[in-house]
Formats: sequence, structure tokens, C-alpha cells
Amino acid sequence: MAYNAWFSCINGCPGEFDLREVIYRCPTCGDLLEVQHDVEALKSRSAAAWIQLFDDRYRRNTYPYGSGVWGKKEWVVPFIDNENIVSMYEGNSNLLWADRFGKQLRVEDLWIKQCGNSHTGSFKDLGMTVLVSVVRQMIAGGVLIDAVACASTGDTSAALGAYCAAAGMPAVVLLPKDKVSIAQLVQPLANGALVLSLDTDFDGCMAVVQEITKDKRIYLANSMNSLRIEGQKTVAIEIVQQFDWEVPDWIVIPGGNLGNVHALGQGFVMMRELGLINKLPRIALAQAQRANPLYRSFQEDFKTFEPIVAQPTLATAIQIGNPVSVKRAIRTLQHFNGVVEQATEQELADEAARADRTGMFNCPHTGVALAALRKLVERKVIRSSERVVVISTANGLKFAEQKAAYHMGALEGIKPSHRNKPVELPADPKRVTRAIARHVEKFKLLVSS
Repeated sequence: MAYNAWFSCINGCPGEFDLREVIYRCPTCGDLLEVQHDVEALKSRSAAAWIQLFDDRYRRNTYPYGSGVWGKKEWVVPFIDNENIVSMYEGNSNLLWADRFGKQLRVEDLWIKQCGNSHTGSFKDLGMTVLVSVVRQMIAGGVLIDAVACASTGDTSAALGAYCAAAGMPAVVLLPKDKVSIAQLVQPLANGALVLSLDTDFDGCMAVVQEITKDKRIYLANSMNSLRIEGQKTVAIEIVQQFDWEVPDWIVIPGGNLGNVHALGQGFVMMRELGLINKLPRIALAQAQRANPLYRSFQEDFKTFEPIVAQPTLATAIQIGNPVSVKRAIRTLQHFNGVVEQATEQELADEAARADRTGMFNCPHTGVALAALRKLVERKVIRSSERVVVISTANGLKFAEQKAAYHMGALEGIKPSHRNKPVELPADPKRVTRAIARHVEKFKLLVSS
């Protein structure tokens, strides 16, 4: 059976567009496009047969099917030639049982989907493998593309730089000046991308990249290009697969440009359409209070949406005031009976540190999601008996300087409730022994509280 997929307008305007065409918006209404699949053709294989196929490919070494994305190739880009796929064995990230932290929150069944355990350290790899692979297929088919470009708050640029380097094609990255971590900045530099540091914020970078990619020889790699969504939706499929094809009650996800919440929704909807699951989870979208346009809209039942100027936040990757995917995100949240919560700078910093004390090493965006989760549990929106999965979008190592500043008490405006400073001592065994004894007693109190 031949499977197929194409672009179509999110508003239902007539027209189908080849995934290899350089097009990002509907020519009729100007809104975004999304990938549609021939669901009837996919239904020719039973749900049990899809489950068997996906399980047989899981973490195997037959290229490219060991990838968490390309193990679901028929549901992503079914017609792409395997020799044009650019994969770094992305996906299949750990679904961590957060037992200790869950007990502190009084959530009995809490899990953290660690998407930062990936090639470049974030979930952006999942979408970038799809986009760069399709561009490679386009070039092989004679389409003239000089470079692939993105605006980024750090993680998208890292993924684009790595995958373009592996594919042997030029990458162009637009970053807001002095608004990304050193670890995020050095990744595209190391991979040979052209890194342009612009004196603006992410929304300003996004406006510039949309303008320059009107030239069809510069291909747009941001999530308004729905090829990225196809890779990111596999997170939903992975979660269900890791639970032996059972659906959790809640997904909690941090949101900035809002493509990821739509992507997760697409994955769950596709599984239900093809009979692999029979229910949908609820979704909680978490925003930093300083960059919270969707939270404000949710307070008005999504009757209106007003972009804002995002203020500086520790959660730099979601410091976005005018998200491109807002319409798709709102539709997803409404379909999934979703909610939106926010976290202050103090809340997100403390929650990341509190969770780290149970063995994690969280990025600030995961801190936003965990702080939102705490509020939702306290208000009994999320019940203690429900199975909850928090999406951790990036590796905490990308934010080591920020985390160190927290523990040294050097983060402006933050009173670190869970700081853990180094103890400086002379090389005296007795002093060291006393310090260990004090630590053990303190640790006992922390664990029992």
C-alpha cells in the first residue's frame, strides 16, 4: 500500500500542496498550512499491525528506523527516500518516573519525558530531522535551495546547525543578541552555521527570517513550517508506546511559539483515528508570567488573543510575545479540554531546583511546567491519582551558568529557597568529618519533610 501526505490550509481552504514545494502559508487566506495524511490508506493496516511494526523498530539499528521519528516514517513523510534521511538517532528519549518528586507534589504517577536527552539537547531535533531530510530530497529532485534559515531563542538554531552540517548544506541562524546561553550560542557556531546576532528579541528575528525566506532559495526552518510539526508529534506516540500503548491522563508542556502543543495534539489524534488508542489526554500549557499571551487569552476563554512584548525571563526559549502557532495551539487546547497556567520567575527557578534535589537536572522551561503543575495540583485541577507526563524540552546542561548563579545567590530578583553552595574548608580531616555530619543531618530533615 502506498501512503501519501501533503500540505493543506489549517482553515480548510481548497488546495493540496506537495511537501516538496517551497510554501509556508495558504495562498487563499494567508494562514498557516499543516500536513495531512491519507488516513484511509493508513487504515489498510490494522492498529495491532501498526503497534507491532513500531515495536519491532524501536531502538533498532536498521537505518533509519531506530530513530524515534523515522521508526514512524509512514506517519511522518511516507514517500521520502531513505538515502535522503538525515538522522542522528533522535527521539526515544527517557520517560523518567519521578517517584520522589511526585510524592512531594502528592501526584502518585508522575513522569518526565526527557526530550533534552537528544543529539543537540532539545526536542527540536525531532522536527529538524524531518525538515532537513525533506530539503535534501527536494535538492536531489532538482529544487534550487541555497541555504536553510531560522530565527531562534537557542535550541532551534542548535538543531538546524547540526542537521545541516550532517547533510552538507548551509545553515543561517538569526539569534536575539545577548538573549541565549553560551552553550546554546556555541552549538551552531561549532557546526559551521552563519550565526547572525540581531539587536532585537525573538519576535523581531522571526519577522526578519519571514522576510528573507520570501526568496525561495532560502528555506524557512521555523515551526510555522509544518514539516517540523510532523517530527515533534512523535513525542506523543513515544509516550503512549512507552506506557505499553496506554494514554496518560495529563500532558503538561511549556509553551512559547506554541508549535509543540499542536504537534503533540496531532500525534494523539492520529493514534485515535487509526485505532491505536481510544481516548485523549488533557493538556496543560505552561507559560512564563513575563511571556504569557496565551495565558491571558485563556483567562478570557480564548475569545480574543493579543500579542504582547515579552519581558526578560529565565525561561529564554519561551520568551515569545507573538507566537506564530497560536491559532493551532488554541484549537488543540479546546479539542483536548486543555488549560493554561503561568509561573513567576521565583516559582520557575525554585521548582527546577526543588526537582533537581530528587535527581533531575532541569532546564528553566521545565521549571515553568513543574511550577504550573504544582499550582494545578493545589487547585485540584489535576488529581493526585491521575497519571501525569511533564514534557522536559531541553537539557539542563545548556543552562549550567544560570543554575550555578541560582545556587550562588547571584540571580537578580531571585531568593533561592533551595540553594546549595560549595562549602570551603581547610584540608583538615576533622573539619571535613564535621561538615559531612552536618550534611547528613540536614539531608535527613529534607527527605522527611
